[in-house]
Amino acid sequence: MTEIVATTPGLYPLPDWAKEQLKDQKGNQKVDLIGGDEGEEIQQSYAEVREEFINAQQAASLDRIVEGQGRWDDMLAHPLAVNDAVDTQGIVRYYDNNNFYRDPVVTDELSASGDVADELEAATAQTDDLQAVLPGPYSLADLATDEYYGDDASFQAAIGEFLAEEADLLPDVETLFLLEPSLVENAPDDGADERASEAIDTVAAATDADVVVHPYWGALEEKVYAHVMDADIDALGFDLISDHEQNVYNAQEYGAPDDVALGIVDGQNTLVEDPETLEERIEWFTDQTQQNDYERIYATTNTETFYLPVNRFEEKLEALGALNKTEVTA
Repeated sequence: MTEIVATTPGLYPLPDWAKEQLKDQKGNQKVDLIGGDEGEEIQQSYAEVREEFINAQQAASLDRIVEGQGRWDDMLAHPLAVNDAVDTQGIVRYYDNNNFYRDPVVTDELSASGDVADELEAATAQTDDLQAVLPGPYSLADLATDEYYGDDASFQAAIGEFLAEEADLLPDVETLFLLEPSLVENAPDDGADERASEAIDTVAAATDADVVVHPYWGALEEKVYAHVMDADIDALGFDLISDHEQNVYNAQEYGAPDDVALGIVDGQNTLVEDPETLEERIEWFTDQTQQNDYERIYATTNTETFYLPVNRFEEKLEALGALNKTEVTA
């Protein structure tokens, strides 16, 4: 019997009340985005957002609870954007969509700020089922600009060490999701793919939590897939919304870990899937990859969910929480 764990990769849409309140408190220009030094009034607003995010997940009966990343104005670039060794410069497009973030230009030696750990520490007051979320080292390096380390290999290694320090500061969490869309969107070349795997190893070694590497917006190229499979991780993600055929082929041809994360809910489309459809997607994947004996399946949205209206986002949480978690067999 396979354990089904309902969860998400975080980065939730801000409630309408919070958008208005924070607009009044922060402003709405680039210079007003989060820098890690917010005053008490803004901190309190984000604390209320966090509480609402956690309440929504608990009401939906999710098995792993994320903090929600309401403060992450720069999406996956956030851990660098609030770091003292980073200068946030011009606005750049966030992958191939209509969202933008400040270019985090690394100008000095990186060290952990503990910003993400502080957010999670605050969340421990509401739940014992915490899941941490960090950008994967390859994606964070891909989103950033280096003006200190000098070459791609050194920079990628430094980002891995930086994220490992951040992970080491986290409170006790059940799971750590490392979000790696750049492994799909800007796949590493020969040599860089092996370094990406090594950087993931560096982060995974810094925590006792179960580490899930979650690529999305497609499927990993076969050589990249092989290198990620070599990493010392507990689970690998498969985006069954963006490219179910290539993802299932990778699992068929090259195997998969005992634990997998299946992106079965569309994190960007407002159409709300029903629990029966989600169960069918899980069963289809396990039927197609019967050579793999899965111990745990993380059932999740394929991407972050900040693209969605709040009501649709909450309905998708409810669909995930309503999954039948006792009758799916691999």
